[in-house]
Amino acid sequence: MNQEHLFEQILKMGDQEKRVTDKQAKILQAAIEIFAKKGFASTTTSEIAKKAGVAEGTIFRHYKTKKELLYSIISPFATELILPFFADRFVKEVFEAPTNQSYEELLKHLIRNRFEFVQSNVDLVKIIIQEMAFQEEIQHFFQQTFVEKVYPKFSNFIKEFQRRGEISADFPINTVLRLTIASVVGFLFTRFVVLPDANWKDEEEIEHTIAFIRKGLA
Repeated sequence: MNQEHLFEQILKMGDQEKRVTDKQAKILQAAIEIFAKKGFASTTTSEIAKKAGVAEGTIFRHYKTKKELLYSIISPFATELILPFFADRFVKEVFEAPTNQSYEELLKHLIRNRFEFVQSNVDLVKIIIQEMAFQEEIQHFFQQTFVEKVYPKFSNFIKEFQRRGEISADFPINTVLRLTIASVVGFLFTRFVVLPDANWKDEEEIEHTIAFIRKGLA
């Protein structure tokens, strides 16, 4: 599945009157690059302005504070990353698939779906990771989205896989969720953030990750 770069989606959001201008697009792109490289706290608006090729005052005409600029990036990003990963599109594509799919098939779909997305949006992923520990709003969004959107669907699938014997009934549902999510997110984090330049064989790594989860939960 080809994933459109999220920055392009951000530029398309809203009605015609609220679409971002060319200058806003340059500001957002510059902010994404510098926030990802240096972090929110260490980035100045003057750096962003210089990178974007605009006056610093132009930033404040569009965004009252640096934090508002951050959230103009994070809000649509959270909607497009977290909701697909833990909710709307992801639930539709993965958890509303035929009920006779195996846990291995579900894992393959899950990992490949999110692999392509993260690959296309590495800088935005880095920003979320960096700011998660410091921004309570982001933490709350993640928690609320998971509890309301993903947990019920994923829990039902786990119960079905346990009924079929694909997952051991000895494991509580929360444990299965934790081990699955930790393995998938850990793979993507290592692949794209910690060791992005390593000699990865992506398909093999995906298969190894799936085998690790399946064998551990069998």
